[in-house]
Amino acid sequence: MRIWTVHPRYLDRQGLVALWREALLAQAVLLGKTNGYRHHPQLDRFQGHPSPVAAIATYLSEIHRESVRRGYHFNRTKIAGSRTSKQLLETHGQLLYEWKHLKAKLKSRAPEQFRKIARIAEPVSHSLFRIIPGLVRNWEKMKIG
Repeated sequence: MRIWTVHPRYLDRQGLVALWREALLAQAVLLGKTNGYRHHPQLDRFQGHPSPVAAIATYLSEIHRESVRRGYHFNRTKIAGSRTSKQLLETHGQLLYEWKHLKAKLKSRAPEQFRKIARIAEPVSHSLFRIIPGLVRNWEKMKIG
């Protein structure tokens, strides 16, 4: 499961669809509708929010907006509950790690998308996150140096 800190605008089609599905799975976990992934470290961020379901709904809403912008038809009615304006804190190191990871994926999977973002050094985060100083999170499974 990869719940990206980077804004979904940077993802290719395959990545955006996967993010939608994975965030819907995270929502199901937070709603207690599935037993799988209950202890996935990516969910810790949402479970630490005063309203975890509202946090994932807010996250999903931004993915949905990006899908509409691209002309896709993600089913908005799958987003449960209300939204929140209370941001989750995420570290600058985590954001940059994910950025490097995403660029490596896109370089091989979607070269055209990679070319569009290759020169961006500092990506925009998903609006649910407020970026603070810090290193890569200890729950991250490091795959690239």
